Amino acid sequence: MSSNPSKFCYFFGIDPKSGQNLTEGNRNMKDLLGGKGANLSEMCNLGVPVPPGFTISTEANVLFNKHNNYASNIELEGETKVTKDQLPQQIIDEVNQYLTKLEQVAAKKFGSLQQEGDRVLLVSVRSGAAASMPGMMDTILNLGLCDDNLQLMISNFGGNERFVWDSYRNLIQMFGDVVMGVKYEKFEENIQKQKKKRGISLDIDLTLEEIKEIVQDHKETIREMTGEEFPQDTRQQMFKAIIAVFQSWSNKRAIHYRRIHNIRGLKGTAVNIQTMVFGNIDKRSCSGVSFSRNPSTGENKFYGEYLTQAQGEDVVSGVRTPEKIENLSIEFPQCYNELINISHKLEKHYKDIQDMEFTIEMNQLYMLQCRNGKKSAAAALQIYCDMLDENLITEQESILKIDASQLDQLLHKYLTDEEIQKHEPLARGLAASPGVAVGRIAFTSEQAIEMAKERKIRGDVILVRTETSPEDLAGMQMSQGFFTTNGGITSHAAVVARQNGKCCVSGCSALIVNEHEKTCTINGIDFKEGDIITISGSTGLVFNGALKMSEPTVTGGNFGRIMEIEKKYRTMGVYANADTTSDAKRALEFGAEGIGLCRTEHMFFEKTRIMDMRRMICATCDEKRQDAITKLKQYQKQDFIGLFNVMGDRKVTIRLLDPPLHEFLPHEEHEIEELANLLNEDIHIIKRRIEELTEKNPMLGHRGCRLGITLPKITQMQAEAIFEAAIESESEIVHVEIMIPLISSIQELRHQKEIIDRIAQRIISSSSSLSNKVKYRVGCMIETPRAALLADEIASISDFFSVGSNDLTQMTFGFSRDDAEKFLKDYIEMELTQNDPFQILDNEGVGQLIKMAVQKGRSVKPELTVGLCGEHGGEMNSVQFLHTCGLTYVSCSPFRIPIARIAACQQSILSAQKK
Repeated sequence: MSSNPSKFCYFFGIDPKSGQNLTEGNRNMKDLLGGKGANLSEMCNLGVPVPPGFTISTEANVLFNKHNNYASNIELEGETKVTKDQLPQQIIDEVNQYLTKLEQVAAKKFGSLQQEGDRVLLVSVRSGAAASMPGMMDTILNLGLCDDNLQLMISNFGGNERFVWDSYRNLIQMFGDVVMGVKYEKFEENIQKQKKKRGISLDIDLTLEEIKEIVQDHKETIREMTGEEFPQDTRQQMFKAIIAVFQSWSNKRAIHYRRIHNIRGLKGTAVNIQTMVFGNIDKRSCSGVSFSRNPSTGENKFYGEYLTQAQGEDVVSGVRTPEKIENLSIEFPQCYNELINISHKLEKHYKDIQDMEFTIEMNQLYMLQCRNGKKSAAAALQIYCDMLDENLITEQESILKIDASQLDQLLHKYLTDEEIQKHEPLARGLAASPGVAVGRIAFTSEQAIEMAKERKIRGDVILVRTETSPEDLAGMQMSQGFFTTNGGITSHAAVVARQNGKCCVSGCSALIVNEHEKTCTINGIDFKEGDIITISGSTGLVFNGALKMSEPTVTGGNFGRIMEIEKKYRTMGVYANADTTSDAKRALEFGAEGIGLCRTEHMFFEKTRIMDMRRMICATCDEKRQDAITKLKQYQKQDFIGLFNVMGDRKVTIRLLDPPLHEFLPHEEHEIEELANLLNEDIHIIKRRIEELTEKNPMLGHRGCRLGITLPKITQMQAEAIFEAAIESESEIVHVEIMIPLISSIQELRHQKEIIDRIAQRIISSSSSLSNKVKYRVGCMIETPRAALLADEIASISDFFSVGSNDLTQMTFGFSRDDAEKFLKDYIEMELTQNDPFQILDNEGVGQLIKMAVQKGRSVKPELTVGLCGEHGGEMNSVQFLHTCGLTYVSCSPFRIPIARIAACQQSILSAQKK
């Protein structure tokens, strides 16, 4: 269904009188209706019981932004109140029109001036962007209640005063927070004041009179904090709420969430106006969240939780710990069976695990939302393997459904049974998100951010809270695990943890947090900020101190099965960056097809070796320099033999020395003195040599091929080590590719290639019986813009290209990777750049240079091998872009190989489908 620019509202629901489906949208309209609106429409189209309503489109959000002269991607400053912004009249008119339609379908009336016998229409006002952003934007429930219709509402519900007044309380505090900018804590103080009077702890124990007092206190709080009254005009409530939801697209937490999850290009949020159904009326009512399968493990078992006499926000907020969904079959057996059937129908329709919100109002089931569920990586593999066996999806669909960026979750460390048995657990909570975290306790988001800055020195951070909220997102991103007193397996903490591959233990009643004092007790034992605990989100266990974690293995099982499938469809190679035999072995475990980058300089940083490297650099005569070079050659040769033995006949790409020489030299006085003694030289001579080699801008200085050109003995030594190692290795065939770094002209490449070819001919021909053992090629790195511009000329003598995207990014932007962190954060926050270009490839600039290099190189050599060996080779979005550039392979660290394989396979499938 195509969008109509003159139309902003879309109805969903079934007319109960005629049975006619009045729904105007469907699942394919997410860009226009947002994910929530599109799925509400789709459920109506499937005959699922959904309270009727209408969606205000994302295009209305765009019009609203233009009308109020601010861009949809600009963060609103301070405590913005909607009173200064206005809805365009066209949207107001359409909302009024659709409210009338909703009144007719629901057989209820919206507003304060109603007659005896009328039924009061209350609505929820919810956000819903095209991409799911759970908890990031705003929601208001029970909208439409006011002083004048309270008694009629009580009459509608058989005189249930407590329920109606509690709904009014909920509306005032949500509206006051979301729309009028009053901090939620102010309202919580009013509630706690009443609880303390009688010494009660649960909201459900408040009496009618206490709730009435809270309502008056809430109104007074709004008056004191804003100078305004809580609006009694229900249309004013409606339009202010719509404005607040539109504005929530640009709140800090929503912007931060989109940045973290790389959500770009969306217009804004839609607004869903939906007839209220009430899970908090009485014991015949409840609200819950369920999944068609277990989102933590992937087990094909209905999963979820609910709260009796509660609204949906109570379940996900974590304020109360809910009941397991299995108990629903006892309390609400008919509704439970209906819910199971709906779950099966939706899963079969969407071909994915379903995350569903529901409310039971006086034994009548209503579905409020469905979406593809967020799950851990292990659960995703289990689910899609099961769905393959159930013939619900195809092999290609199973690959396309996997979030490649999540696969590093499978590489998390874990606790062995033996390790667990050695330690007495402090407590057990709910196993809300798998994995293990060992870290220092932080009690606030701000603490977690500060403590994480010291992570390299003092270890990881665990955020410990009574419950988390969307306001904690920045601190949660910097923590490795979450531990909460309240909340269940669908609480905010659990959802964020599963989505981001972090560990979470929730609902632990033995945890008591004093956030003001920055302390907590776990089963009676005191802890303070910075104390170390271990939490296991796989078991729910919590331990004092740091337990020993074990390394994961990801071969076999569901992972192995999916990786066997991806081999069938992937057309781009995935190699590893590996400098040692242990790196190479791990890379093969993860499915690397070869080594795309061996950084030879990494072989020199060990204590003994770096001393010989320093001797070579600082030697004052040829004899001393040659002695050091001979030793360096032996180190390299033995390392290369190890790599060739591990890799067998797979390609091994070796980059010759790249960094400037001063990086190997000492700076501490005692180290300089040690080097002088070793060389039997005056310390002042050594200091002068170090000073001579220090560069003002080493990134652009005497490094890469320039070292081999000015010091050809380095290139000669490395080439001899490579070819002698190839001859002496155990492998029957050695495929070695020698890569010249930092080329910017054909002359530089020719100079280095002639040295390598000459040495290759001498060493290989000297062993006639093994002359066919070594297959070698000499290529270059494309990491300067000039090399990309002259790629056709360079390709005439280069056997292959390898894009060095790290340096190419530095030189294209003019950013130093080491120093860019000083300003890149500001660039990203101000949206001067969408991402850190050192993490996600800059397609518009650097990407165009890569495309140019591929096209120019292959215009000379159509079968030219072109790879990439920067950090971007293991990042999902970058890999998919590089696939479209026609790269032969990408190379990344061993632990990123699964991500690269799936991302490359997904793009291969999509490209084949387009053809």
